[in-house]
Amino acid sequence: MNNELVTVELVQLADYRFENRFGADVPALHTDEPAPLGSGQGPSPVQLLCAAVGNCLSDSLLFALRKFKQQPEPLHATVQAEVGRNAEGRLRILQMHATLRLGVPAGQLQHLERVLGQFESFCTVTQSVGQGIPIAVQVIDAEGSVLK
Repeated sequence: MNNELVTVELVQLADYRFENRFGADVPALHTDEPAPLGSGQGPSPVQLLCAAVGNCLSDSLLFALRKFKQQPEPLHATVQAEVGRNAEGRLRILQMHATLRLGVPAGQLQHLERVLGQFESFCTVTQSVGQGIPIAVQVIDAEGSVLK
């Protein structure tokens, strides 16, 4: 597989608010820092990282289940980032926790144990971010049963 170069262009609109440009076919996204630094007129970088991790995990889980012709929809993901001070007193993301909820009971899905054992390893973003930030992943079915 060839390497791919992904480019996002950021243009400052005012203070900490930026327009994020992803390319001709993708709508721009405005980001901002929350108050008191910014005005909160868009997601913050920490929120974008949470979204990227949650989106990638959801995509990986969905892809793995669909390989076995399973329909787990609708999926729902919640990602939390604990932001705190490191040893030098600087704000950092200390850890993240992702909860993925299947849209159906586990009993309706075949090969679920196999999928749960491997889907995370195919998640490009989570595996990359996880090299520097601990990320705990939990999977729950539609009935609330913790599967992973």
